[in-house]
Amino acid sequence: MGTTVFERRPAEASVVAHSLEQSEQRVFWLDDVERPAHPQLVGTIEADLAVVGGGYTGLWTAVGAKRRDPGLKVVLVEAKRIGWAASGRNGGFCEASLTHGRENGLSRWPDELAELDRLGLANLDAIEASVAELGMDFDFERTGSLDVAVEPHQVEWLHESMADAAEHGIDDLTYLDADAMRAEVDSPTYLAGVWHRRTSAILHPAKLALELARVARDLGVEVFEESPVRKLDTDRPDASPAASVTLTTERGRVRARQVALATNVFPSLLKRNRLMTVPVYDYALMTEPLTDEQLASIGWGNRQGIGDMANQFHYYRLSRDNRILFGGYDAIYHYGRRVRSSYERRPETFERLASHFFTTFPQLEGLRFSHRWAGAIDTSTQFCAFYGTAREGRVAYAAGFTGLGVASTRFAAEVMLDRLAGVQTERTEVEMVRERPLPFPPEPAAAIGINATRWSLDRADHNDGKRNMLLKTLDALGLGFDS
Repeated sequence: MGTTVFERRPAEASVVAHSLEQSEQRVFWLDDVERPAHPQLVGTIEADLAVVGGGYTGLWTAVGAKRRDPGLKVVLVEAKRIGWAASGRNGGFCEASLTHGRENGLSRWPDELAELDRLGLANLDAIEASVAELGMDFDFERTGSLDVAVEPHQVEWLHESMADAAEHGIDDLTYLDADAMRAEVDSPTYLAGVWHRRTSAILHPAKLALELARVARDLGVEVFEESPVRKLDTDRPDASPAASVTLTTERGRVRARQVALATNVFPSLLKRNRLMTVPVYDYALMTEPLTDEQLASIGWGNRQGIGDMANQFHYYRLSRDNRILFGGYDAIYHYGRRVRSSYERRPETFERLASHFFTTFPQLEGLRFSHRWAGAIDTSTQFCAFYGTAREGRVAYAAGFTGLGVASTRFAAEVMLDRLAGVQTERTEVEMVRERPLPFPPEPAAAIGINATRWSLDRADHNDGKRNMLLKTLDALGLGFDS
């Protein structure tokens, strides 16, 4: 079994220790904004549409509902604070793909992939257009993204992606050999790269959530925080002309004609969805701002988002004030599907990320990390969102974004609103939206399977990308996994 570049060229322990010694266990994005408070739900309130969840999915749904019909009474209830979970702590990559990348889409919906790519790009364009249309400012930069090869077998994967693009008439990819790649961003680990010019952007995650909440309020949405929904009840559909859904919180209730569930990684209010996702923890570091000299030493003048090609990959990008966010690699599942703040503290992962950072950019030795944090990814077996309705069509849901939801949550919101309106659109008719993926098994099978898969992915990264029998079997069953 071989080694990876991060093991062949590890950073000195003293460099890692120095970089982390003043870092705080806090989410940089949430520290970087002022968050207005919203009231707790008290008493009973009536609504046309109730949205459960104050992350991107719920916020886009509330905004979209009011834009479709300004006369609707829309209520949004959030268990904690707007954007406090994945929507406030992700990497800030806004990808057009609705299928968690082209390879995953080709393996599942090959006949529809061109249509899914078109819908995804239109969705990303709409997010960019919202800056002007809705007067939002969330540091959106349509910089594109770089896939970088850091091992020889990954160079071959880049050549294969270029060949696939040429075959299907995709013209926004640029191949960069080692010299061209290092002229773009200078890391001694880079062997080649591909620049996706149109299908990716970067943004400020917390600002996007807060701006969506502001727009929702301006449109007339009533927003409540610190109001976890404990129960969902529905009247019989023949009970009255205004058969309703009742959401019960600790101190209040919402009685609505329709409900959109946007709870993502947290346990669903619908029993049928309890096994559909698992929470996988992802970790990230944020540096202090780079000086002009430090930034010049690595180049990066075009400010693309970057991800390497390993199964256990790293993702990184620049912030508006030229910090580097560096995350990924470890993807940790804890027995029992629980979401706990204690899982966010994992010193060995932060030390590993710091070492990998200085392997990537040794010229930045001496730089410190100001923040370290983690968050849970709502992972589904098809590695992108699934959609559905329940309770005679009065409840819609979307979940399972698997780490690529910054853009696709907007698409999901539109799908839920289409479904609740009972209309067929180009969104609702694609197979990806109509079919339901396999659930994860209950414990202990879930923990055994997920952790065995993660071990196998690590072995593949140490064996020229070659997948073992477990991974090949999962691929054949449509359960192939990418961290």
